[in-house]
Amino acid sequence: MNQCLPVNAKMSKAKKVLDEARETQNRELDLVDKGLVSFEELPGLFNMNYITRLTLSHNKITVISPGIANLLNLEILNLSNNLLTELPVSLSSMPKLRILNCSINRLDNLPRGFGAFPVLEVLDLSYNNLSEKVLPGNFFGMETLRALYLGDNDFEYLPKEIGQLKNLQILGLRDNDLLELPREVGDLVRLRELHIQNNRLQVLPPEVAQLDLLSNKSVMKMEENPWVNPIAEQYLLGISHVIDYLKTETYRIIYNRHMQGGRSGPPPPKADKSKKASRVRA
Repeated sequence: MNQCLPVNAKMSKAKKVLDEARETQNRELDLVDKGLVSFEELPGLFNMNYITRLTLSHNKITVISPGIANLLNLEILNLSNNLLTELPVSLSSMPKLRILNCSINRLDNLPRGFGAFPVLEVLDLSYNNLSEKVLPGNFFGMETLRALYLGDNDFEYLPKEIGQLKNLQILGLRDNDLLELPREVGDLVRLRELHIQNNRLQVLPPEVAQLDLLSNKSVMKMEENPWVNPIAEQYLLGISHVIDYLKTETYRIIYNRHMQGGRSGPPPPKADKSKKASRVRA
């Protein structure tokens, strides 16, 4: 009996938060680290459709109930640091959802139609088990997206449709298995942050040089990649030198030769991710 007390105490804490929110009509619900395992421990939650922010991070939730879509006024949903292996289809129908954080989970797929979010601006799917093979067809149809975080996943290639995200300002791709970036990255005219560190990249598309990645508020992180020597040499001098080099005819020739099959030897090896927390299965 004593072993159950801490869990029960956490459950009662969650119920207390719900009860107080109902009494005060509080629009922001904070259920961080309450030991929650399922939505059955949150009775009546989906009737609280005045909620605009719901934080459920640092729990042990494995399944998100489709009923979450009843929260029609929800703008911010934080599901990070749980044990989620999938998301409900209904999630992308939420009319006011602007920020969705599903980082640090165990997702190895996304539901069909996931790109249908009408007003989503920030999507964090970092530290999961996702790859280009599991992205639904309309994933890059989220025209309102300003920030997309896909770091710490299993991407080897980024679909060329990435170029459709015309409002994207931040693209996080660090710690994947990326072998190349599509030339369409150059279509992201509003991009100000590009994080591609710790991948398997040897070259960059020349179109990257079209982006505004050198201003005071811009960020480009590209360390820990097996770059071809000319890029590696320029990187030692600074990002601005890399960008200038990408604009040269010399580099264009190197890039084209590389992409047409002139890669020297086999692709760089993948990092061992077998011990990632997202790979653990209960």
